[in-house]
Amino acid sequence: MPVIERPWTDFSQGLMRPTGSPLDLALSGPGFFSVNGPSGPLYTRNGSFRVATNGSLVTTDGYAVRGTDGAAVTVAAGSPIDISSDGTVRQDGNVIGQLEIADFTSTAGLAKQGGNYFRSAGPPAGTPPPNTSVQQGHLEDSNTAAAEAAGRLISVMRQFEMLQKAVSLGAEMNQHAIQDVARVGQ
Repeated sequence: MPVIERPWTDFSQGLMRPTGSPLDLALSGPGFFSVNGPSGPLYTRNGSFRVATNGSLVTTDGYAVRGTDGAAVTVAAGSPIDISSDGTVRQDGNVIGQLEIADFTSTAGLAKQGGNYFRSAGPPAGTPPPNTSVQQGHLEDSNTAAAEAAGRLISVMRQFEMLQKAVSLGAEMNQHAIQDVARVGQ
């Protein structure tokens, strides 16, 4: 019988898709972008950002992207933004700040927080991951192969149908047994 032991998340990297937008960022390697959530820091690999009316770099949900100092990264509207592979944000040749890229010694302590966000039970590792680079003008696609996922779903559906039929047969056998016992006693 199939048993769900526990839910799990595959944190392996997906394919990089070029978008050409300077506010689309992807992480090549391990790690997460840090954002200021409504009740503390959240972590995401979704780098589809935009500039809010107050100049903060924010996620599509409006959460401010954190810099290495923990404050929101703020840029001037209308000027081009250049983000280097280490997450340093430059505008008009001036360094504005650096994106906080969080890494965890174990992803087991990360809990889903809805959307593409995770909350950590403990603080991230002290230094950004050494093998990670920020790719400006790219977004990370899903790391799931659609054909493989569809095949797994069909397999699970067939197992469910077989178990459902077995339960129906068991209930039918119980019904017949009750009716036969009632006839013998008459």
